[in-house]
Amino acid sequence: MTHLQTRPLPIGLAKFILLSAVGFPLAAVHSEDWPRFRGPDGEGIGPARIESVAAAASASVFPGADLVARARPVPSPEPQAGSAAQNRVTITIEGDRRVIRANGLPDHATGPFPNRGNPNRISAQSYEFRVPLKPQAATRATALGMHPFGVAINGVVFDPGATEWWRGDRAWQYEPMLLNGRLGADDSNAHVQPGGAYHYHAMPAALLARLTAGKPASALVGWAADGFPIYGAWDFTDAKSTNSPLRKMTSSYRVKKGDRPGGPGGKHDGSFVADYEFVAGAGDLDECNGRFGVTPEFPEGTYHYVLTENWPYIPRLYRGTPDPSFFRGGPPGGFGGPGGKGGPGGKGPPGKKGKGPPFGEAK
Repeated sequence: MTHLQTRPLPIGLAKFILLSAVGFPLAAVHSEDWPRFRGPDGEGIGPARIESVAAAASASVFPGADLVARARPVPSPEPQAGSAAQNRVTITIEGDRRVIRANGLPDHATGPFPNRGNPNRISAQSYEFRVPLKPQAATRATALGMHPFGVAINGVVFDPGATEWWRGDRAWQYEPMLLNGRLGADDSNAHVQPGGAYHYHAMPAALLARLTAGKPASALVGWAADGFPIYGAWDFTDAKSTNSPLRKMTSSYRVKKGDRPGGPGGKHDGSFVADYEFVAGAGDLDECNGRFGVTPEFPEGTYHYVLTENWPYIPRLYRGTPDPSFFRGGPPGGFGGPGGKGGPGGKGPPGKKGKGPPFGEAK
């Protein structure tokens, strides 16, 4: 969510120690030979587990210690002080839930904050998100409310929306990625809320670079609030085979033709969320920016979301039912913790389960 104005032990070394302890070569870190998850119950070892356990090991060993040209990202030459070096995140299985606890500080270099487009400084949060281990698809989509869509495996939230509307009219919400530099985003398409929460508005470039070594790969980057996994843009051409070639997925949303029927007027140009429409078959993904198919972690197949370089970047609809721990002002320990504010001086509204378009057969 945006408001416009408006090492301890290094993770890499922790991963090396962990991989060595369980007998995996260091080369496996970026290899297709990762041991795979056995399914949505979270058993086995895979990249998400390695990342979260390595992060926990780092904390326990030394505690305390070209996507959207119009967005004009702020260069990220060096990590901002007080961010990557202090990243804390754990991902655990507790009963029928996957629990993500994090301080929200990124584990990669960021741009300078504050900056001309964003006056806020990154600060630690207190996140505790809970998602189902075995998420269920709903018969209809649930619209993303004014809360994060999900959380990355590094503990940074995916929060694509903007609390800004044309003349206060909620039918015309601005699309923050097309604000001509006013977002103040860095190279990872992220910026900072007034409460200090660093969050992604589109592809988390630095996180993906670390996970894939800059090569095409099906990369698990996080978990949506409904429990389904989130992947980077690359996915298997054949949704039934991990042996098929990888290609970059595209969304099926397009800018509407013609003029806006009221509101700010003028032609649909993508400046507002309402400028886009879903066109079935125009891309690779459904209206929730996802698909059912195999992934390295789920070789038997699972529904999963895909981040794309074209709108919506991060999905704006849920295939399942989002957990209330992601709602602002939600249950204790959820997003209502430190920094979980929707704007200066108060909490944002809770997530709204607005109904979206019906699905076809639920998988």
